[in-house]
Amino acid sequence: MTSTYKPNWLFKNPHVNTIWSNKLRKVVLLEYQRKRLTTPDGDFIDIDTILQENSTAVILIHGLEGNSDSNYIKRLASTLLQNGFDIFSVNLRGCSGEPNLVRGYYNSGRTEDLLLVIQHLENQYNYNAINIAGFSLGGNLTLKYLGETGNTSINRAVAISVPCDLKSSSLQLEKGFNKIYNYRFVRSLQEKILPKVEQFPDFGLTHQQLKSVKTLYEFDDLYTGPYHNYKNADDYYQKCSSKQFIQDIQTPTLLINALDDPFLPPQCYPFDEAKQNPNFYLEVPKYGGHVGFMTSFNDTVLWHEQRILDFFETN
Repeated sequence: MTSTYKPNWLFKNPHVNTIWSNKLRKVVLLEYQRKRLTTPDGDFIDIDTILQENSTAVILIHGLEGNSDSNYIKRLASTLLQNGFDIFSVNLRGCSGEPNLVRGYYNSGRTEDLLLVIQHLENQYNYNAINIAGFSLGGNLTLKYLGETGNTSINRAVAISVPCDLKSSSLQLEKGFNKIYNYRFVRSLQEKILPKVEQFPDFGLTHQQLKSVKTLYEFDDLYTGPYHNYKNADDYYQKCSSKQFIQDIQTPTLLINALDDPFLPPQCYPFDEAKQNPNFYLEVPKYGGHVGFMTSFNDTVLWHEQRILDFFETN
């Protein structure tokens, strides 16, 4: 699929695009109403909503260590609201500003939590259509869910900047400038998981073990894998990478991965899968960074936000 994304010279730098778009753009103020869902294992998922009695709902799913307050989520929500969509912005487990209640956490493959959210919308509301927009980790979750489920009630879905091959993307964060992103992710994850040592006396990991972790791969090998019923990081990555599920997607789905995304190695561009599945559309702009897609300093609606809107409005 040919892309229309054409940034100015500054935003052809993937790191400038990534950082400016996510950290330096003007913050959007939204008034959410929070709804809490109880999970079968006694935990909870908080959904922040803005409902205007529209006929179509959009579920928004953030990336690693994001939440409903992330600027990329709020800016897309604002654009969608102005164009007649109700918003259900999911805070994955432990991401809503309050510690979750079990030893586990959210991860790239926990599709049962997304199913719970979808079932809530189906049972409590009367929408004509439900769409999904997932970013990065949330995009992997979206693609995995759609492939696992096959014939789902979701009308359309868009996934942005998705590490659909989890291991190669995790290792990519250990290279060059990416080490800065890696450091920030690991520090944030450590701050959330360390209190579980006191919360659960039989947690099984010590402060020293958790603090010794330096990379996302090490964190997933020590905690994410073993504490979510996987043997280790490699087992977790292998079973949860969404690339293998794309062939079974039956919902019209668009994946946008920029070719210069610093988080994504070549394994994260599923060209063959796109050729083989008529329901799956892959758009690979030459530029864009990771959830960036700035075109100029004067952007009010970013290119990918308009692209998502256009895809959702296609009949």
